[in-house]
Amino acid sequence: MASRLEGEYSRLFEQEADRLWRALYAFSQDREIAADAVSEAFAQCIRRGDAVRSPARWVWRTAFRIAAGQLKERHRWGTLDREPSYEMPDPPGRVIAALRLLPHTQRAAVVLTHYAGYDARAVGEALGCSAATARVHASRGRKRLRQILERSDD
Repeated sequence: MASRLEGEYSRLFEQEADRLWRALYAFSQDREIAADAVSEAFAQCIRRGDAVRSPARWVWRTAFRIAAGQLKERHRWGTLDREPSYEMPDPPGRVIAALRLLPHTQRAAVVLTHYAGYDARAVGEALGCSAATARVHASRGRKRLRQILERSDD
């Protein structure tokens, strides 16, 4: 039984981890938060085993909650000076740069809806709000994102 679950989790990780990391990076604008949230979400899912009915949905929802918690904690303590990374930062695309300007809830709703393909109910679950509120966050986020991108075109 354990080997069956290990195989399922390995396939799930191969299918979702990179895409999830990119979505979390777009949400958090931080490589470490994205990597930590992905790792922790998969670790928690594996620990829960058969108790998780839909592992892919559960991992996405949990990873976004973990990332949001880390962002909230960081904001509470302020930004700390970081040691320089050995990685060369990728130049952010216009959309990624514009996403930075959105509030966290709008950013998460836009990324989960348009990048991850989740419906309003699933986005609401991930954000801890109703489906209607998730739709409002996504709508306002799209509108604000459009304004930012149109302004940068000028």
